[in-house]
Amino acid sequence: MSKTLACRCEDVSLHELEHAIALGYRDIESIKRYTGFGTGWCQGKWCTALCARLIEERGGDPGQGITPRPPYHPTRLADLAGLDPDAGYDP
Repeated sequence: MSKTLACRCEDVSLHELEHAIALGYRDIESIKRYTGFGTGWCQGKWCTALCARLIEERGGDPGQGITPRPPYHPTRLADLAGLDPDAGYDP
């Protein structure tokens, strides 16, 4: 059986998106949280439109798309390595 990918970055199939919608997830944000689509390197630039179309076809409301969350810019490992381990950072 072939696997049609809806999100290439996170390897989420079209079947997985359809299954999430069938389970009652009816907006992009909840489907993203359930399947992980749109969380890869492209941050949903390739797959969000497809997911929105699937939601609309099945009577849901795609809403405003994916809500961006920090970090807005990638953090270099060199920057993290330079942190003082005795500074008492609380995650």
